[in-house]
Amino acid sequence: MKKKLRTIMLIDDNDDDNFYHQREINKYNQEISIITMETAMDALKYFKTLKEYNSLVPDLIFLDINMPCMDGWEFLQEYNNLDNELLSTAVIIMLTTSNNPDDIRKTTGWNFVADFSTKPLTKEKLEGIIKKFLLD
Repeated sequence: MKKKLRTIMLIDDNDDDNFYHQREINKYNQEISIITMETAMDALKYFKTLKEYNSLVPDLIFLDINMPCMDGWEFLQEYNNLDNELLSTAVIIMLTTSNNPDDIRKTTGWNFVADFSTKPLTKEKLEGIIKKFLLD
């Protein structure tokens, strides 16, 4: 069942990409809350303390693959160990500069990863993702 989009999380170490993607999300809908995490480890900490701090639960996560310390694939391994209730709430989209067929194929190995998209995120790409996976 599709759910309404209220909150998007960007997990990407590139400040310029985050800035641009925030602008595109705001062009689509300024009422969407945006959470930006510059490392996968910070995102995991956020998820582990969601209930404790009553934080916003992302409905949609855009995850970069190539990041220092912990890449997107390592994040998915750790994310998979989180509370099942959390795993069922967020739609995860791999958003990366890579168009490597191996990366695209690897994405299908995670049942909670919904799709793979190349950067940059545009308003049109966002609209397509929302229509496919969420309610507008």
